[in-house]
Amino acid sequence: MNITDLLRRFDNLIRLGNIAAVDHQAARCTVSSGGLRIPNLPWLALRAAGSSDWDPPTVGEQCILLSPSGEPAQGIALIGLYSQRHPAPSNSATLRRRKYPDGAVIDYDHASHTLTATLPDGGKAKLVAPGGVSILGAVDITGLVTVSEDVIAAGISLVNHVHGGVQGGPSNTGAPQ
Repeated sequence: MNITDLLRRFDNLIRLGNIAAVDHQAARCTVSSGGLRIPNLPWLALRAAGSSDWDPPTVGEQCILLSPSGEPAQGIALIGLYSQRHPAPSNSATLRRRKYPDGAVIDYDHASHTLTATLPDGGKAKLVAPGGVSILGAVDITGLVTVSEDVIAAGISLVNHVHGGVQGGPSNTGAPQ
């Protein structure tokens, strides 16, 4: 190995770059750095085994290309660098924010102990829990609540409750008081 090759490898150990393309099926990306365009590179995920995350890079996102032995084709893209083009979504020391391209934002502020999810117009939230859902604390709902089976409050069924002191027949009871 000559000095020119050693210098080339040294220069390629750590490079700033940008994501030029993403292959979501293969979980690989192409990084552009200087005059180089390096395809088929993995990107660093937070977890990738028993627990795993999927949050692919975005074209134009700044990254660091780490190349073992100075060979970019063997590199790894470390994503998640803020830039002028893609600035930080907050500057609070107590806020954990996740911002999505469609405008959805999920915040947790550990100082105020507040979790907030804000969805864009037309956004929907879906919770699938075959074992049930428990909510502890007061609940305020603005809008329509639709229940497919029954509502039970303080042991009284909305569907199957009866009113005492009312004589049967075709008449309706009065409005609640």
